[in-house]
Amino acid sequence: MYADEGVIKIKHDVLGAVAKLAFEGNLEAEKEFLPEKLIPGPQAKFRCCIYKEREIIRERVRLACGESVDAEDNGNIIQVLHAACEDCPISSYVVTDNCQNCLGKACVSACKFGACQPGETRSHIDPQKCKECGKCAQACPYHAIAALKRPCKFACPVNAIEYDEYGICRINDEKCIRCGQCIHRCPFGAIASKSFIVPVINAIRSGRPVYAMAAPATEGQFGPKITMNSWKKAMKKLGFKDFIEVGLGGDLTAKAEAAEWYEAHEKGERKSTSCCPAFVNMIRKHYPELADELISTSVSPMCAVSRLVKAKDPEAVCVFIGPCIAKKSEAMEMDIEGNADYALTFSEVRAMMRARDVVLEEDEGYEYQESSIFGKRFSQTGGVANAVLEVLKEEGKDFDAKVCVANGANECKKQLLLLKVGRADFDFIEGMACPGGCVGGPSAYREAPLFAKDRETLFAEADDRGVVDNLANYDLSKVDLYR
Repeated sequence: MYADEGVIKIKHDVLGAVAKLAFEGNLEAEKEFLPEKLIPGPQAKFRCCIYKEREIIRERVRLACGESVDAEDNGNIIQVLHAACEDCPISSYVVTDNCQNCLGKACVSACKFGACQPGETRSHIDPQKCKECGKCAQACPYHAIAALKRPCKFACPVNAIEYDEYGICRINDEKCIRCGQCIHRCPFGAIASKSFIVPVINAIRSGRPVYAMAAPATEGQFGPKITMNSWKKAMKKLGFKDFIEVGLGGDLTAKAEAAEWYEAHEKGERKSTSCCPAFVNMIRKHYPELADELISTSVSPMCAVSRLVKAKDPEAVCVFIGPCIAKKSEAMEMDIEGNADYALTFSEVRAMMRARDVVLEEDEGYEYQESSIFGKRFSQTGGVANAVLEVLKEEGKDFDAKVCVANGANECKKQLLLLKVGRADFDFIEGMACPGGCVGGPSAYREAPLFAKDRETLFAEADDRGVVDNLANYDLSKVDLYR
């Protein structure tokens, strides 16, 4: 599912080096030397020369510092590393062995850009000239020209991946939903996201109260004995003031959405969930006519927990940890008051841990629990809808409505299109851009099927508290759960 070990190793090496320098307070003075330190040469390891390799490292260092690769920042947390993308050899249209080198040369005649030319044994397509119009493939009587897609373009569910005149990847910001699926599909590691480990480390070093918040998708990722208590202990060693599980935010959001869904049902209106920022981005950018009435105004679990923390500690800096790239978009781009200040992926927080020699220690019991099992399952397909229905059940509200669970971006697109054309047969829609839910996020530590058993092992130890009863333990009088 994910990129090869070489790409991951480079990414982790850069993150680790940047985190170490940031903790030492030497980042600004030393970061310009990181390309030479990480690529000492003289022989190249993964590109044509050490100079291109060092340029790739330089671009990755900029992203690790939260900066744009380009001189002018377009605001997108997902960025293209131009030096890495230059070596991608895949053309969208290729001539296969089925080519008979016929006299008609319909493919050559059909091409208006001079990209398709006769060859000794078969026609040839020049990828530098090809505009990907597909006319040559349509014209070939032998169907000998195959349409291929670069891995990044194939992975993008909203056709946001484009190419410039030199074949270098370009992300169309007006289409991009920040799902991050393209990042781990590129075999050259040419697409990556900005990291915010530096401002987080700086906040910790400054003595400000920094709180770590781990996504519900965290449990099970690192084995059957790495509990939320394991994370709590590790984050405190790392320098965070405290730790809180975002499953509690799932309970908070479920309560807010239950009230909203019930009111909408009474009025005969439809509503969607608002927990997945990539799904929200999809509606706003690709189905804008549905956005105002459809999107729930309830905040996401990340924001709900952040507001809960900041209600008690107004100076708090809240840092979300999880497998999601789109959460960075929610924290940095969506301008939601009281939201998490930063979002980190597992690999980013683990780079911080390596820099301080902090490890996740196995926990024999299940000592720490702040959310119901419904909040913990928020990160799985169907989890949000089940939690909302559970709240309505606990509150004794009669709710007979049809709920659509859209699993993955393609299913989300399908259901939104049906809604747009008036053919939807549901009252409410739960949308998650990643297959399987947040547990299938692009920056997961392990693929969902590989840790599903460990996740269920941990959940079996959790108590059976209800959502409403659990929330009764918290003072929510100063916590607004709506946008």
